[in-house]
Amino acid sequence: MKWGIVIPDGAADQPLESLGGRTPLQAARLPNMDRMVQLGMVGTSDHVPLHLPAGSEVANLSLLGYDPNRYFTGRAPIEAAAQGIELLPGQWAVRCNLVTIVDQVMVDFTADHISTAEARGLLESLQASIAADYPELEFVTGVSYRNLMLLRPKPPGADAMAGCLPPVVFTEDTRTQAPHDWTDLSIVDAFPRGPGSGLLTELMQRAASILAEHPINLARLAAGRRPATHIWLWGQGQAPQLLSFESRFGLKGAMITAVDLLAGLAALVGWDRIPVVGATGYLDTDYAAKGAAAVAALQDYDVVCVHVEAPDEASHEGRPEAKIEALEAIDQHVVGPLLEALQSAGDYRLLVLPDHPTPVATKKHAHGVVPLAVCGTGIAAGPASSYDELAAGESPLRFPRGWEMMDCFIQGKFDAVCH
Repeated sequence: MKWGIVIPDGAADQPLESLGGRTPLQAARLPNMDRMVQLGMVGTSDHVPLHLPAGSEVANLSLLGYDPNRYFTGRAPIEAAAQGIELLPGQWAVRCNLVTIVDQVMVDFTADHISTAEARGLLESLQASIAADYPELEFVTGVSYRNLMLLRPKPPGADAMAGCLPPVVFTEDTRTQAPHDWTDLSIVDAFPRGPGSGLLTELMQRAASILAEHPINLARLAAGRRPATHIWLWGQGQAPQLLSFESRFGLKGAMITAVDLLAGLAALVGWDRIPVVGATGYLDTDYAAKGAAAVAALQDYDVVCVHVEAPDEASHEGRPEAKIEALEAIDQHVVGPLLEALQSAGDYRLLVLPDHPTPVATKKHAHGVVPLAVCGTGIAAGPASSYDELAAGESPLRFPRGWEMMDCFIQGKFDAVCH
Protein backbone atom coordinates (compact mmCIF):
# COMPACT_ATOMS: atom_id res chain seq x y z
CA MET A 1 0.00 0.00 0.00
CA LYS A 2 1.26 3.47 -0.92
CA TRP A 3 -0.01 6.90 0.09
CA GLY A 4 0.52 10.18 -1.79
CA ILE A 5 -0.21 13.69 -0.49
CA VAL A 6 -0.11 16.92 -2.51
CA ILE A 7 -0.33 20.24 -0.66
CA PRO A 8 -1.00 23.19 -3.00
CA ASP A 9 -0.26 25.87 -0.43
CA GLY A 10 -2.93 28.55 -0.11
CA ALA A 11 -4.93 27.20 -3.08
CA ALA A 12 -8.35 27.81 -1.52
CA ASP A 13 -9.79 31.21 -2.39
CA GLN A 14 -12.91 33.31 -2.87
CA PRO A 15 -14.88 34.19 -6.03
CA LEU A 16 -13.26 37.02 -7.98
CA GLU A 17 -15.01 39.49 -10.24
CA SER A 18 -12.04 39.39 -12.61
CA LEU A 19 -12.64 35.64 -13.03
CA GLY A 20 -16.35 35.99 -13.70
CA GLY A 21 -17.33 35.17 -10.13
CA ARG A 22 -15.18 32.05 -10.03
CA THR A 23 -12.36 31.12 -7.70
CA PRO A 24 -8.92 30.33 -9.17
CA LEU A 25 -9.60 26.62 -8.57
CA GLN A 26 -12.83 26.91 -10.53
CA ALA A 27 -11.17 28.90 -13.31
CA ALA A 28 -8.19 26.57 -13.64
CA ARG A 29 -8.13 23.53 -15.89
CA LEU A 30 -7.48 20.66 -13.48
CA PRO A 31 -8.24 17.36 -15.24
CA ASN A 32 -6.23 15.21 -12.84
CA MET A 33 -7.68 16.68 -9.66
CA ASP A 34 -11.14 16.41 -11.21
CA ARG A 35 -10.37 12.79 -12.06
CA MET A 36 -9.49 12.14 -8.43
CA VAL A 37 -12.89 13.48 -7.35
CA GLN A 38 -14.63 11.30 -9.93
CA LEU A 39 -12.74 8.24 -8.69
CA GLY A 40 -13.25 9.11 -5.04
CA MET A 41 -14.56 11.94 -2.91
CA VAL A 42 -14.40 15.67 -2.38
CA GLY A 43 -14.94 17.38 0.95
CA THR A 44 -13.71 20.08 3.33
CA SER A 45 -11.21 20.31 6.16
CA ASP A 46 -10.52 23.12 8.62
CA HIS A 47 -6.94 23.09 9.86
CA VAL A 48 -6.68 26.28 11.90
CA PRO A 49 -8.60 26.90 15.14
CA LEU A 50 -9.81 30.48 15.30
CA HIS A 51 -7.64 31.35 18.31
CA LEU A 52 -4.44 30.44 16.45
CA PRO A 53 -2.79 32.34 13.56
CA ALA A 54 -4.07 31.41 10.10
CA GLY A 55 -0.63 30.49 8.86
CA SER A 56 1.07 27.53 7.26
CA GLU A 57 2.83 26.74 10.54
CA VAL A 58 -0.46 25.84 12.22
CA ALA A 59 -2.29 24.57 9.15
CA ASN A 60 0.33 22.09 7.97
CA LEU A 61 0.89 20.76 11.47
CA SER A 62 -2.84 20.05 11.58
CA LEU A 63 -2.90 18.67 8.04
CA LEU A 64 -0.26 16.09 8.95
CA GLY A 65 -2.43 14.90 11.81
CA TYR A 66 -1.15 16.82 14.85
CA ASP A 67 -3.59 18.80 16.99
CA PRO A 68 -2.20 22.38 16.97
CA ASN A 69 -3.95 23.08 20.26
CA ARG A 70 -1.57 20.58 21.81
CA TYR A 71 1.58 20.76 19.72
CA PHE A 72 1.96 24.25 18.22
CA THR A 73 4.65 26.38 19.88
CA GLY A 74 5.49 28.86 17.09
CA ARG A 75 6.68 28.98 13.51
CA ALA A 76 10.38 29.69 13.94
CA PRO A 77 11.27 26.57 15.94
CA ILE A 78 9.80 24.43 13.17
CA GLU A 79 12.04 26.15 10.64
CA ALA A 80 14.99 25.75 12.99
CA ALA A 81 14.40 22.00 12.91
CA ALA A 82 14.79 22.10 9.11
CA GLN A 83 18.35 23.30 9.61
CA GLY A 84 19.13 20.73 12.26
CA ILE A 85 19.20 23.37 15.00
CA GLU A 86 18.47 21.96 18.45
CA LEU A 87 16.73 24.31 20.85
CA LEU A 88 17.31 23.50 24.50
CA PRO A 89 14.78 24.39 27.23
CA GLY A 90 14.66 28.16 27.66
CA GLN A 91 15.98 28.84 24.16
CA TRP A 92 13.93 30.52 21.43
CA ALA A 93 13.85 30.80 17.67
CA VAL A 94 12.39 33.86 15.92
CA ARG A 95 11.63 34.15 12.22
CA CYS A 96 13.63 36.96 10.60
CA ASN A 97 12.32 38.21 7.27
CA LEU A 98 14.30 40.63 5.14
CA VAL A 99 11.67 43.09 3.93
CA THR A 100 11.20 46.37 2.09
CA ILE A 101 9.36 49.06 4.06
CA VAL A 102 8.83 52.54 2.59
CA ASP A 103 7.11 55.32 4.53
CA GLN A 104 5.86 52.81 7.10
CA VAL A 105 4.24 50.62 4.41
CA MET A 106 5.16 46.95 3.88
CA VAL A 107 6.01 47.27 0.19
CA ASP A 108 7.56 43.80 -0.15
CA PHE A 109 7.79 41.09 2.53
CA THR A 110 10.46 39.29 0.43
CA ALA A 111 12.77 42.27 -0.25
CA ASP A 112 12.25 41.61 -3.96
CA HIS A 113 13.08 37.92 -3.43
CA ILE A 114 16.57 38.72 -2.25
CA SER A 115 19.13 36.00 -2.95
CA THR A 116 20.41 33.73 -0.20
CA ALA A 117 23.95 34.99 -0.73
CA GLU A 118 22.82 38.60 -0.30
CA ALA A 119 20.80 37.67 2.77
CA ARG A 120 23.85 36.01 4.30
CA GLY A 121 25.97 39.12 3.75
CA LEU A 122 23.39 41.39 5.36
CA LEU A 123 22.87 39.11 8.35
CA GLU A 124 26.59 38.76 8.92
CA SER A 125 26.84 42.53 9.19
CA LEU A 126 23.91 42.63 11.62
CA GLN A 127 25.51 39.88 13.69
CA ALA A 128 28.73 41.84 13.97
CA SER A 129 26.86 44.96 15.03
CA ILE A 130 25.04 43.32 17.98
CA ALA A 131 27.65 40.79 19.12
CA ALA A 132 29.06 42.96 21.92
CA ASP A 133 25.67 44.01 23.30
CA TYR A 134 23.80 40.75 22.80
CA PRO A 135 26.11 37.73 22.78
CA GLU A 136 23.05 35.50 23.27
CA LEU A 137 21.60 36.39 19.86
CA GLU A 138 22.51 34.69 16.60
CA PHE A 139 21.22 35.35 13.08
CA VAL A 140 20.96 32.21 10.94
CA THR A 141 20.69 32.42 7.15
CA GLY A 142 17.92 30.36 5.61
CA VAL A 143 16.70 30.67 2.02
CA SER A 144 16.27 34.10 0.40
CA TYR A 145 14.23 36.37 2.67
CA ARG A 146 13.34 33.53 5.08
CA ASN A 147 15.85 33.56 7.93
CA LEU A 148 16.03 33.01 11.69
CA MET A 149 17.26 34.65 14.85
CA LEU A 150 18.13 32.42 17.82
CA LEU A 151 17.98 33.53 21.45
CA ARG A 152 19.99 31.49 23.91
CA PRO A 153 19.73 33.39 27.23
CA LYS A 154 22.42 32.95 29.87
CA PRO A 155 21.64 30.81 32.94
CA PRO A 156 19.94 32.34 35.99
CA GLY A 157 22.31 34.58 37.89
CA ALA A 158 24.12 35.76 34.77
CA ASP A 159 21.55 38.38 33.76
CA ALA A 160 23.28 41.06 35.81
CA MET A 161 26.13 41.01 33.30
CA ALA A 162 26.19 43.70 30.63
CA GLY A 163 24.24 42.76 27.54
CA CYS A 164 22.73 39.58 28.95
CA LEU A 165 19.07 38.82 28.33
CA PRO A 166 16.92 37.45 31.14
CA PRO A 167 16.41 33.66 31.12
CA VAL A 168 12.81 34.03 29.85
CA VAL A 169 12.30 36.66 27.13
CA PHE A 170 8.88 35.82 25.69
CA THR A 171 5.65 34.34 27.01
CA GLU A 172 2.39 33.12 25.51
CA ASP A 173 1.21 36.74 25.70
CA THR A 174 3.87 37.94 23.25
CA ARG A 175 2.24 38.88 19.94
CA THR A 176 3.98 39.29 16.59
CA GLN A 177 2.63 39.73 13.07
CA ALA A 178 3.50 37.86 9.88
CA PRO A 179 4.82 40.40 7.34
CA HIS A 180 3.04 38.73 4.42
CA ASP A 181 -0.26 39.66 6.07
CA TRP A 182 0.63 43.37 5.81
CA THR A 183 1.46 43.66 2.12
CA ASP A 184 0.80 47.23 0.90
CA LEU A 185 -0.48 48.18 4.36
CA SER A 186 0.83 50.52 7.05
CA ILE A 187 2.82 48.59 9.63
CA VAL A 188 2.31 51.17 12.39
CA ASP A 189 0.04 48.75 14.28
CA ALA A 190 1.93 45.60 13.28
CA PHE A 191 4.93 45.84 15.59
CA PRO A 192 5.48 43.24 18.34
CA ARG A 193 3.48 43.55 21.53
CA GLY A 194 3.79 42.02 24.99
CA PRO A 195 6.70 40.48 26.90
CA GLY A 196 9.95 40.69 24.98
CA SER A 197 8.51 42.97 22.31
CA GLY A 198 10.84 45.79 23.28
CA LEU A 199 13.86 43.69 22.35
CA LEU A 200 12.39 42.76 18.97
CA THR A 201 11.43 46.34 18.15
CA GLU A 202 14.84 47.63 19.19
CA LEU A 203 16.61 45.12 16.95
CA MET A 204 14.35 45.94 14.01
CA GLN A 205 15.05 49.65 14.38
CA ARG A 206 18.75 49.11 14.88
CA ALA A 207 18.98 46.94 11.79
CA ALA A 208 17.31 49.60 9.64
CA SER A 209 20.15 52.06 10.13
CA ILE A 210 22.74 49.42 9.28
CA LEU A 211 20.93 48.15 6.19
CA ALA A 212 20.32 51.64 4.80
CA GLU A 213 23.90 52.15 3.62
CA HIS A 214 24.96 48.53 3.24
CA PRO A 215 26.92 47.86 0.00
CA ILE A 216 24.62 44.95 -0.87
CA ASN A 217 21.57 47.20 -0.75
CA LEU A 218 23.33 49.96 -2.67
CA ALA A 219 24.19 47.43 -5.38
CA ARG A 220 20.58 46.25 -5.50
CA LEU A 221 19.35 49.82 -5.91
CA ALA A 222 21.85 50.42 -8.70
CA ALA A 223 20.55 47.29 -10.43
CA GLY A 224 16.92 48.46 -10.14
CA ARG A 225 16.05 45.98 -7.35
CA ARG A 226 14.31 46.76 -4.09
CA PRO A 227 16.65 46.86 -1.09
CA ALA A 228 16.19 44.98 2.16
CA THR A 229 15.41 48.02 4.28
CA HIS A 230 14.49 46.19 7.49
CA ILE A 231 14.40 42.90 9.31
CA TRP A 232 10.98 41.78 10.51
CA LEU A 233 10.96 39.57 13.61
CA TRP A 234 7.99 37.28 14.27
CA GLY A 235 6.84 33.69 14.80
CA GLN A 236 8.83 33.18 17.99
CA GLY A 237 8.68 29.87 19.81
CA GLN A 238 10.40 27.08 21.67
CA ALA A 239 11.01 23.56 20.41
CA PRO A 240 7.83 21.47 20.01
CA GLN A 241 7.74 17.81 21.00
CA LEU A 242 6.01 15.69 18.36
CA LEU A 243 5.44 11.95 18.22
CA SER A 244 6.93 10.48 15.06
CA PHE A 245 4.57 9.71 12.19
CA GLU A 246 5.94 6.18 12.03
CA SER A 247 5.23 5.54 15.70
CA ARG A 248 1.64 6.67 15.17
CA PHE A 249 0.86 5.01 11.88
CA GLY A 250 3.65 2.50 11.28
CA LEU A 251 4.56 4.17 7.97
CA LYS A 252 7.80 5.64 6.63
CA GLY A 253 7.36 9.08 5.07
CA ALA A 254 9.18 11.61 2.90
CA MET A 255 8.61 15.30 2.18
CA ILE A 256 9.36 17.15 -1.05
CA THR A 257 9.37 20.91 -0.49
CA ALA A 258 11.47 24.02 -1.05
CA VAL A 259 10.21 25.71 2.12
CA ASP A 260 11.98 25.34 5.46
CA LEU A 261 8.70 25.29 7.37
CA LEU A 262 7.59 22.06 5.72
CA ALA A 263 11.09 20.63 5.86
CA GLY A 264 11.11 21.38 9.58
CA LEU A 265 7.77 19.69 10.13
CA ALA A 266 9.08 16.67 8.24
CA ALA A 267 12.13 16.53 10.49
CA LEU A 268 10.02 16.85 13.63
CA VAL A 269 7.71 13.96 12.64
CA GLY A 270 10.58 11.78 11.46
CA TRP A 271 10.16 12.07 7.68
CA ASP A 272 13.08 12.34 5.29
CA ARG A 273 13.37 15.42 3.11
CA ILE A 274 14.06 14.80 -0.57
CA PRO A 275 15.85 17.77 -2.19
CA VAL A 276 14.87 18.65 -5.75
CA VAL A 277 17.06 20.70 -8.07
CA GLY A 278 15.02 23.61 -9.42
CA ALA A 279 12.55 23.70 -6.52
CA THR A 280 12.46 27.34 -5.44
CA GLY A 281 9.44 27.87 -3.19
CA TYR A 282 8.18 30.43 -5.69
CA LEU A 283 6.23 30.60 -8.95
CA ASP A 284 9.27 29.63 -11.00
CA THR A 285 9.68 26.29 -9.22
CA ASP A 286 10.31 23.18 -11.31
CA TYR A 287 6.94 21.45 -11.00
CA ALA A 288 7.92 18.55 -13.26
CA ALA A 289 11.04 17.84 -11.21
CA LYS A 290 8.96 17.72 -8.05
CA GLY A 291 6.51 15.32 -9.64
CA ALA A 292 9.30 13.08 -10.92
CA ALA A 293 10.94 13.05 -7.49
CA ALA A 294 7.65 12.03 -5.88
CA VAL A 295 7.16 9.15 -8.30
CA ALA A 296 10.71 7.93 -7.68
CA ALA A 297 10.27 8.19 -3.90
CA LEU A 298 7.37 5.76 -3.96
CA GLN A 299 9.95 2.98 -4.35
CA ASP A 300 11.44 3.67 -0.91
CA TYR A 301 8.67 5.24 1.19
CA ASP A 302 5.15 4.36 2.27
CA VAL A 303 3.97 8.00 2.31
CA VAL A 304 5.24 10.64 -0.11
CA CYS A 305 4.15 14.26 0.42
CA VAL A 306 4.70 17.05 -2.13
CA HIS A 307 4.30 20.62 -0.95
CA VAL A 308 4.14 23.43 -3.53
CA GLU A 309 4.31 27.02 -2.30
CA ALA A 310 3.53 28.72 -5.61
CA PRO A 311 -0.27 29.27 -5.27
CA ASP A 312 0.26 30.97 -1.93
CA GLU A 313 2.95 33.25 -3.36
CA ALA A 314 0.64 34.26 -6.22
CA SER A 315 -2.08 35.18 -3.73
CA HIS A 316 0.31 37.27 -1.64
CA GLU A 317 1.15 39.19 -4.80
CA GLY A 318 -2.52 39.61 -5.72
CA ARG A 319 -2.12 37.81 -9.08
CA PRO A 320 -5.08 35.52 -9.89
CA GLU A 321 -3.78 34.52 -13.33
CA ALA A 322 -0.44 33.49 -11.83
CA LYS A 323 -2.32 31.44 -9.24
CA ILE A 324 -4.28 29.69 -11.97
CA GLU A 325 -1.06 28.90 -13.84
CA ALA A 326 0.48 27.48 -10.68
CA LEU A 327 -2.55 25.30 -9.98
CA GLU A 328 -2.58 23.99 -13.53
CA ALA A 329 1.13 23.20 -13.34
CA ILE A 330 0.62 21.29 -10.09
CA ASP A 331 -2.22 19.34 -11.67
CA GLN A 332 -0.23 18.48 -14.79
CA HIS A 333 3.23 17.86 -13.41
CA VAL A 334 2.64 16.65 -9.86
CA VAL A 335 -0.86 15.21 -9.41
CA GLY A 336 -1.04 13.57 -12.85
CA PRO A 337 2.23 11.61 -12.68
CA LEU A 338 1.69 10.71 -9.02
CA LEU A 339 -1.83 9.40 -9.66
CA GLU A 340 -0.65 7.33 -12.60
CA ALA A 341 2.29 5.88 -10.66
CA LEU A 342 0.15 5.04 -7.64
CA GLN A 343 -2.50 3.33 -9.75
CA SER A 344 0.20 1.24 -11.42
CA ALA A 345 1.74 0.25 -8.07
CA GLY A 346 -1.33 -1.52 -6.71
CA ASP A 347 -3.20 -0.52 -3.56
CA TYR A 348 -2.94 3.21 -2.98
CA ARG A 349 -4.57 6.38 -1.72
CA LEU A 350 -3.95 9.91 -2.99
CA LEU A 351 -4.92 13.14 -1.24
CA VAL A 352 -4.87 16.71 -2.56
CA LEU A 353 -5.42 19.24 0.21
CA PRO A 354 -4.35 22.87 0.74
CA ASP A 355 -3.32 24.00 4.19
CA HIS A 356 -5.37 27.22 4.48
CA PRO A 357 -7.16 29.72 2.23
CA THR A 358 -5.12 32.62 0.86
CA PRO A 359 -7.52 34.92 -0.98
CA VAL A 360 -6.02 36.91 -3.83
CA ALA A 361 -8.23 39.86 -2.90
CA THR A 362 -6.73 40.27 0.58
CA LYS A 363 -3.22 38.93 -0.19
CA LYS A 364 -3.11 37.26 3.21
CA HIS A 365 -3.81 33.93 4.89
CA ALA A 366 -7.32 33.34 6.23
CA HIS A 367 -9.12 31.01 8.58
CA GLY A 368 -11.70 28.70 7.08
CA VAL A 369 -12.23 25.39 5.35
CA VAL A 370 -10.25 24.15 2.36
CA PRO A 371 -11.31 21.60 -0.27
CA LEU A 372 -9.89 18.08 -0.20
CA ALA A 373 -9.90 15.45 -2.93
CA VAL A 374 -9.15 11.83 -2.09
CA CYS A 375 -9.24 8.62 -4.09
CA GLY A 376 -7.84 5.13 -4.02
CA THR A 377 -8.25 1.75 -2.40
CA GLY A 378 -11.28 1.45 -0.15
CA ILE A 379 -12.72 4.85 -1.11
CA ALA A 380 -16.05 4.70 -2.92
CA ALA A 381 -16.80 7.18 -5.69
CA GLY A 382 -19.14 10.03 -4.79
CA PRO A 383 -21.42 12.11 -7.03
CA ALA A 384 -19.12 15.12 -7.49
CA SER A 385 -17.08 15.63 -10.65
CA SER A 386 -14.86 18.67 -10.02
CA TYR A 387 -12.29 19.82 -7.50
CA ASP A 388 -13.12 23.28 -6.20
CA GLU A 389 -14.53 25.10 -3.20
CA LEU A 390 -18.16 24.90 -4.38
CA ALA A 391 -18.16 21.14 -4.97
CA ALA A 392 -16.35 20.58 -1.68
CA GLY A 393 -18.80 22.75 0.23
CA GLU A 394 -21.74 20.71 -1.07
CA SER A 395 -20.20 17.44 0.11
CA PRO A 396 -21.16 15.79 3.41
CA LEU A 397 -17.47 14.88 3.96
CA ARG A 398 -16.26 17.42 6.53
CA PHE A 399 -13.45 17.67 9.02
CA PRO A 400 -14.13 20.62 11.35
CA ARG A 401 -11.09 19.41 13.32
CA GLY A 402 -8.67 19.07 10.45
CA TRP A 403 -6.03 17.18 12.40
CA GLU A 404 -8.43 14.20 12.49
CA MET A 405 -8.35 13.90 8.70
CA MET A 406 -4.96 12.17 8.46
CA ASP A 407 -6.07 9.13 10.43
CA CYS A 408 -9.04 8.71 8.09
CA PHE A 409 -6.75 9.04 5.07
CA ILE A 410 -4.34 6.40 6.32
CA GLN A 411 -7.13 4.03 7.35
CA GLY A 412 -9.39 4.78 4.36
CA LYS A 413 -12.40 5.43 6.57
CA PHE A 414 -13.81 8.54 4.92
CA ASP A 415 -17.34 7.16 4.65
CA ALA A 416 -17.54 6.99 8.44
CA VAL A 417 -17.17 10.76 8.84
CA CYS A 418 -19.72 11.80 6.23
CA HIS A 419 -22.73 13.40 7.85
